[in-house]
Amino acid sequence: LIPMEILGLKNARNRAEQLLVDVDLTNRGHHYPTELSGGEQQRIAIARAFANQPKILLADEPTGNLDSRNGSHIFDLMTDLHSKNNVTLVLVTHDQFLAKKAQRQIILKDGRVLSDDKH
Repeated sequence: LIPMEILGLKNARNRAEQLLVDVDLTNRGHHYPTELSGGEQQRIAIARAFANQPKILLADEPTGNLDSRNGSHIFDLMTDLHSKNNVTLVLVTHDQFLAKKAQRQIILKDGRVLSDDKH
């Protein structure tokens, strides 16, 4: 909330509350990070990343420490927020399943582009 207020975003409190709805954590909004599970902390981090309405969001292995079911959920959440907020999302992952779900997939090897496919 504070970073949004510092930036002068209108309705910062309403935006924060909506982001909590988006990540399904309205009941945990007043908890400290140590009181949240790892998955809840990750969803809060995603909400915070979208809070200041960035034009581009870089996500490096956002699902790297999650099982496949939760990883897929986090990916779906990020792509939903990307669509709702008109944010360009650049996601780096080693998870081939998630990469195939992206609108565009660029494969790198040893610093070189091997392929660039739009889905």
